[in-house]
Amino acid sequence: MCPRYLRPPTNEVRRYADRMVDHDTELEKLRAAAEAAQAALAAAEKAAAEKAAAKEAAEKAGAEKAAAPVDGPLPPADIDAITAAYAFEGEVLEIGALVNGSVVQDAQVRIPLAMLNRHGLIAGATGTGKTRTLQGLAEQLAEKGVPVFAADIKGDLSGVAVPGEASEKLRARTAQIGQDWQPKASATEFFVLGEGEGIPLRATVSGFGPLLLSKVLGLNQTQESSLRLVFHYADENGLALVDLEDLRAVLTFLTSDAGKPELKGIGGISTATAGVILRELSAFAADGADAFFGEPEFDVTDLIRLADDGRGILNLLELPGVQNKPALFSTFLMYLLAELFEVLPEVGDLDKPKLVFFFDEAHLLFADASDDFLDSITQTVRLIRSKGIGVFFITQTPKDIPGDVLAQLGSRVQHALRAFTPNDAKALKATVSTYPTSGYDLERVLQDLGTGEAIVTVMSERGAPTPVAWTRVRAPQGLMSPAPAATISTTVNGSALRDKYASRVDPESAREILAAKMEAAHEAEARETAAAEAEKAAAAAKKDEAAALKAKQKADREYEKMLREITRPPRTRTTTRRAPAASPLDEILGSKATSKIVTGVVRGLFGIGRR
Repeated sequence: MCPRYLRPPTNEVRRYADRMVDHDTELEKLRAAAEAAQAALAAAEKAAAEKAAAKEAAEKAGAEKAAAPVDGPLPPADIDAITAAYAFEGEVLEIGALVNGSVVQDAQVRIPLAMLNRHGLIAGATGTGKTRTLQGLAEQLAEKGVPVFAADIKGDLSGVAVPGEASEKLRARTAQIGQDWQPKASATEFFVLGEGEGIPLRATVSGFGPLLLSKVLGLNQTQESSLRLVFHYADENGLALVDLEDLRAVLTFLTSDAGKPELKGIGGISTATAGVILRELSAFAADGADAFFGEPEFDVTDLIRLADDGRGILNLLELPGVQNKPALFSTFLMYLLAELFEVLPEVGDLDKPKLVFFFDEAHLLFADASDDFLDSITQTVRLIRSKGIGVFFITQTPKDIPGDVLAQLGSRVQHALRAFTPNDAKALKATVSTYPTSGYDLERVLQDLGTGEAIVTVMSERGAPTPVAWTRVRAPQGLMSPAPAATISTTVNGSALRDKYASRVDPESAREILAAKMEAAHEAEARETAAAEAEKAAAAAKKDEAAALKAKQKADREYEKMLREITRPPRTRTTTRRAPAASPLDEILGSKATSKIVTGVVRGLFGIGRR
């Protein structure tokens, strides 16, 4: 008999064995689930521990930060607020890093690119870094595909066309504020007002207009009004005012005998006023202003161009020949701005402006300006943002800008101010009063700012002003000195605009039209004079003829009378007395032969002999 343990398992045993296997499998699953749960619990405990440790570390760091001594005027909370306020979402221009005793590299001060059409102000005393701030902003704008226009008063902005030169001091400064500085040149176009190296900018006198011309000439309101009448007359009569000679020709014509009837028809201009305007025009032309007026007139849309690589072109107006005529070039800049406003379409708010216009020496524009002129500037600045144009005024103090214009400037970069005189101190207080409340003692800080440092506030993307920030401004990447003359000459000669504007043209204009009109008038006057002289001569001849006829008639009467006297027969006596015998002489005189001889002599004497 086979042993039991060698016998085949029964069905019951098999079922039991199967159940044991299933039980073991389930047990393994439960064990695996338990292990997974234990691992998850351990991970959660670890994460919680790490979070608690991080929180503890953060609290400790915050406590250490709060306990750390503050070496600047702002507490840590204000620094955090400034850092957050200048962290914009869209594209920005980097202005620099916050200064609070020392540079706070993590607190970068910026301006939103989309808000540049809300305009701005760069101000500060001479030598405080205004030009370098302008250059740095202009370079960044061009790099982001925004064309720029700026007046280069002293010539040192031309360095943007040349890569900058590195130095140990420059490297240390840029590293300190977190700027990755690399030398780089910008795509540049050089223009010139008057004589010099560059593409000439010209305007017609008609395009310049009476308001701006009155500002340049220094006319009072009465003279300005008279000049407007002259422009109106020229426009109504198709007299193109291309250059100053045209304007002088119109004034001369209207004050001449030939033009007085037409002058009366437009309201009249006193001889004294016309004389003042003519004298000022002559002096203006003698100073070289003839070079600024003429054709071809500059098309302001040529300022809104991009380079082949998509960068904006940095358009520089070189002013070497008119540095001593600040009112002229500042007014000419206003003309360009007014032309942009006139010709560009409405575009509303854009992601980036179509052009940014830097208006240097802006205080000269507003000095001694008439109310009409100021109103025109204010309206242009207020409305031109809808054309996609941003305007930055550069001057010494905000006090130089009229309040109505200053109110339109959303961003401000204020470099150091000096208070050496009572007037300086007054200007400083006025400047401080225009800033929002801040943690700074601005009256002191504005005098303590170093070169290349500024007090900044800009318009945020929400349209609200950002907190005031003491900022160390970034360095430009181009050369911070004038470009070599060879570089400027090469750039100008290779410009696509050179052939369009280099040569002056002289079309028929008011001078030629009025000269022809005056010549025709002189010819007509000469004809009238000749006709009058001929008529006068004919009248005199007729009078002489009448006098001669009268004399002849009188002579005829005298002759007839004499003839009658001579030829009268002797009287016969009625008495019967016998007449005495005639003497021989009486017989001769009374003879027919004697009478015929006498008649011939008399007729010969008077020239009235009849044939």
